[in-house]
Amino acid sequence: MSERRLYIDPSRCIGCNACVEACSECETHAGFSMIHLETIQRGDTVQTTPVVCMHCDDPACAAVCPADAIKRTPDGAVQTSLKPRCIGCSNCVFACPFGVPKYHAGYDQMMKCDLCYDRTSVGKKPMCATVCPSQAILYGTPEEIAQGRRGTPINEFVFGGTTVRTKVSLMMPHGTDRLDVKRSAIVRKSDLIQLARVQSE
Repeated sequence: MSERRLYIDPSRCIGCNACVEACSECETHAGFSMIHLETIQRGDTVQTTPVVCMHCDDPACAAVCPADAIKRTPDGAVQTSLKPRCIGCSNCVFACPFGVPKYHAGYDQMMKCDLCYDRTSVGKKPMCATVCPSQAILYGTPEEIAQGRRGTPINEFVFGGTTVRTKVSLMMPHGTDRLDVKRSAIVRKSDLIQLARVQSE
């Protein structure tokens, strides 16, 4: 059996916020949710998508951190900044191509989805994946995805001339092998709207 990974399927998101609430209940999150829902294009659709850290193979947030406060585990999870090292400069916030890290003044620290590493490192699902009623967030194997989904999981994104590969995969229509992102957002809004239409047909 292959390694379990996190898959995000925007076409299945129903905007219930269960994942956001569950994230705040993770034992290491101190009551704070490290993910959020994004409304894709308010004027055209009510479609939402969960926004989690994509856990890049070569994380820009860590590369620009002057305090070396952001670490990547050997199995690819990019951690929230280390509290004793984080200086609150927000370089990571501006560098992330997916717009994930947030600086929280109350904690004086950058915080973001850490893949519930206290859970996933011992074989449990991330909190968000345990409660998603539509399985817009799924923690499973490539075999499970191939059997139960119509789309294609991708983990390669092109931002301008830079290719970013990630541990987390985004479900896209069949035949898609990577996503060219023309703006600094998780994906182009038009792509998500099209994705929702294609997979609902």
